[in-house]
Amino acid sequence: MKTRVTEMLGIEFPIIQGGMAWVAEHHLAAAVSAAGGLGLIGGANAPAEVVRDEIRKAKAITDKPVGVNVMLLSPYAEEVAKVVVEEGVKVVTTGAGNPEKYMDMWKAAGIKVIPVVASVALAKRMEKYGADAVVAEGTESGGHIGEATTMTLVPQVVDAVSIPVIAAGGIGDGRGIAAAFMLGAEAVQIGTRFVVSKESIVHENYKQRIIKAKDIDSAVTGRSHGHPVRCLRNKMTREYNRLEQEGKSFEELEYLTLGTLRKAVQDGDITDGTVMAGQIAGMINKEQTCKEMIDEMMEQAGKLLNW
Repeated sequence: MKTRVTEMLGIEFPIIQGGMAWVAEHHLAAAVSAAGGLGLIGGANAPAEVVRDEIRKAKAITDKPVGVNVMLLSPYAEEVAKVVVEEGVKVVTTGAGNPEKYMDMWKAAGIKVIPVVASVALAKRMEKYGADAVVAEGTESGGHIGEATTMTLVPQVVDAVSIPVIAAGGIGDGRGIAAAFMLGAEAVQIGTRFVVSKESIVHENYKQRIIKAKDIDSAVTGRSHGHPVRCLRNKMTREYNRLEQEGKSFEELEYLTLGTLRKAVQDGDITDGTVMAGQIAGMINKEQTCKEMIDEMMEQAGKLLNW
């Protein structure tokens, strides 16, 4: 299966694993890459040396390319931006901001830069500043989200730029991959399904919450302050929404969620923790290896698209 994205990144299948904070570490990234996709290490808010260590550990497990997601709002973003150059990382995706200030440095190092965008305007701007591709991420995705759906965003971005577009948000099986290709995407980014992979270090409680999720279990908090986050309903989301309706300040609401993603991912607290997951959670019903997931999705997509 060849597209401009697979050829650019040197991968077998047009599947990229999302750079999820606290989730996308070296075990998961290496497993996705070894299975023929592109695994990503999520930089999140981690210090640069922690990211460096994760890159080296991934390289020790697989000789396939592994990328890094640089979270631009991180206080360590500048140091992490330099670490990916020093460690010879070949692919960088970016989230939560505009990576323009690092583009020259990354391009000089031969790094492929793929920003995550939630609008046509940002996609066009990223192309102008030298991005090699963009991830058009719909509101169905887990974590921090935009407003447009994948179904509407992807074709508009495809029409607006000449660089390859990678679709993200609400994709978790071969049907979703086939649909993304019909919309003009040349690869997909998948997050939530990989959270429940056997190689994922996420707490078993978190995995089971996704596996048992129904179609109506997705909740969005933070819309009133312009920082919407999609996760699965629990005591924390109910409390957040109650306080939000009472008109509490952004600072008060932020305090409520401080450290709650780590609490869910590492400690398994799915009651008061933030269980980030996309709307696709209702379709995920089993734990598999990354290879089993990718092979299954590609077989299904291949039949639909006559590959």
